[in-house]
Amino acid sequence: MKKISMISEEDIDRVIEMAWEDRTPFEAIENQFGLNESEVISLMRKHMKASSFRMWRARVQGRATKHSKKSEGISSRFKCSRQRSISDNKISKR
Repeated sequence: MKKISMISEEDIDRVIEMAWEDRTPFEAIENQFGLNESEVISLMRKHMKASSFRMWRARVQGRATKHSKKSEGISSRFKCSRQRSISDNKISKR
């Protein structure tokens, strides 16, 4: 809890925003703010409404994308199986 009390309100808002994002792993939050997963959970519990926290925990629980080691097989963020390749500044026709 000591680390959480030393973070500015602006940084707390950013941690909450990053934690809500599906593709931001806890490791990224730890690298940027020095908070591990349990500290992020404590921060979320302290600074969110109880119902919002429960909804977030249900979404995050077991989600592979929130853990770098679990998400190694998942393709990068902006790629889709239906995305067409772009070459010579022209979008490929279907």
